[in-house]
Amino acid sequence: MIDIGQLLLAEYEQIKQEQRARIGFRDNLIYATLGVMAAVIGSTLARGGHLEMLLLLPPLSVVLGWTYLVNDEKISAVGRYIRDDLSPRLKELTAVQTDVFGWESAHRRDARRGSRKRFQLTVDLMTFCGAPLAALAVYWLLGPTPWPLMVISLAETAMVIVLAVQVVRYAELGS
Repeated sequence: MIDIGQLLLAEYEQIKQEQRARIGFRDNLIYATLGVMAAVIGSTLARGGHLEMLLLLPPLSVVLGWTYLVNDEKISAVGRYIRDDLSPRLKELTAVQTDVFGWESAHRRDARRGSRKRFQLTVDLMTFCGAPLAALAVYWLLGPTPWPLMVISLAETAMVIVLAVQVVRYAELGS
């Protein structure tokens, strides 16, 4: 028969495995986004003057940025679950005085955590929002601006702004 402690440890292993997989996927989304940016900008330059191709960058950045954000939130949710639910239940079963899975809380008490989180927020905003907004600005200043493409560019601007608001909301800048 399996006791509750063994079940909790098995659950811990499973959710840590999910967290590790999500971290790898999330981090690779940065490289995918940079690759998409390079491809769109390279194609735009190679076609000599077809600046309307820059309008591909905002929706691609929003899709990749949203996927990044969702995975980042799930990674944080796993940590919260371990800290706030799983660890206390396991600690109660073992009757130990120290924290169970202490790393889940200890790394959050680092004195430089706040500055790292603010820097990460800046990088996320530049990557997923700043670059597409810059592409839109270049298009507006230098590209052809027939009304259908202007409507599309304005809708894309709204999408990027919504993403930026969500990135800031989920940044966990507090303790």
